[in-house]
Amino acid sequence: MSNRVINLLVPIISIILGLLVGAVVMLFSGYNPINGYIALWNGVFEDSYAIGETIRQISPYILAGLAVAFAFRTGLFNIGVEGQLIVGWFAAAYVGVTFELPAIIHIPFALLAAAAAGALWGLVPGLLKAKFGVHEVIVTIMMNYIALHSVNALIKTVSGGNYKTDPIKETASLRSEFLANLTDFSTLHYGILVALAMVVVMWFILEKTKTGFELKSVGFNDHASQYAGMNVNKNIVLSMVISGAFAGLGGAMEALGTFGYMATLAGFTGIGFDGIAVALLGANTPLGVIFGASLFGSLKYGAGNMPNAAGIPIEIVSIVIALIIFFVASGYIIRVGLQRMNKKKGAK
Repeated sequence: MSNRVINLLVPIISIILGLLVGAVVMLFSGYNPINGYIALWNGVFEDSYAIGETIRQISPYILAGLAVAFAFRTGLFNIGVEGQLIVGWFAAAYVGVTFELPAIIHIPFALLAAAAAGALWGLVPGLLKAKFGVHEVIVTIMMNYIALHSVNALIKTVSGGNYKTDPIKETASLRSEFLANLTDFSTLHYGILVALAMVVVMWFILEKTKTGFELKSVGFNDHASQYAGMNVNKNIVLSMVISGAFAGLGGAMEALGTFGYMATLAGFTGIGFDGIAVALLGANTPLGVIFGASLFGSLKYGAGNMPNAAGIPIEIVSIVIALIIFFVASGYIIRVGLQRMNKKKGAK
């Protein structure tokens, strides 16, 4: 069994184990797991509206997954994607509300503002890591809270004390009448195209550029990279900036597409944290992130149908999703098990 086959099997086995243990939880809670999973399936694929809403849900997960995966590939753990997404959401909403511009300028401007805000939020932990050796996990966790409360204060400031901004101008919106009609008036928008374009961008940076080679090299071994003449500190900062830009664009999907405004948040959106599981499930590869985001987007949206169609409480649904995340995060154990089985077969 080749490493490529093992890499393919690990996430598949993780998902199957998560669904099986989730079924056991539903059984012991007195619910029918078959009805539960049928309701989940129907929640995603029952009609064109459900499909449209699921694809809409996938868009920010792709970008959050790319943000985490990019940092992982370069030797960093960006747990601050949540905060970077929040500041990107606000930046896109602010530009969408404030400026009067043609759509051909307004949309790219709002997207760039979101990416810049996320990049700026990633710059701080990058600088602290590069200059002072402060671990990025500690800094990014704290910056998530700073982002949450700072943005809430800014929303109240720019809206004159209200709990949400004004709706963005139509010229800044990613909403599409064509996509809405195609999916029975769902909130599907062109953000999915932006997300897929960023998948190509990440692949191109890491696989086709000298900068990407240096970023990966520093991630593998910073001492060897420094000995080879690479600027390790610069690459650490650049990695966090690019990762933050992806996360900021994830926030733009919510501002310019899903909601069309930003309201004060009582807590974290969870998209940034789920991006960690998306990246792990996708083995930190651009194409893998699409797969991971599709799974999580489907689970998140489809799970909403389980309480109504199967009578399963939302708490049980959350446990099932958490179990899948658990087994995805435990993929290393599954990998070791498969490798040992492979060695035993080879020995025979």
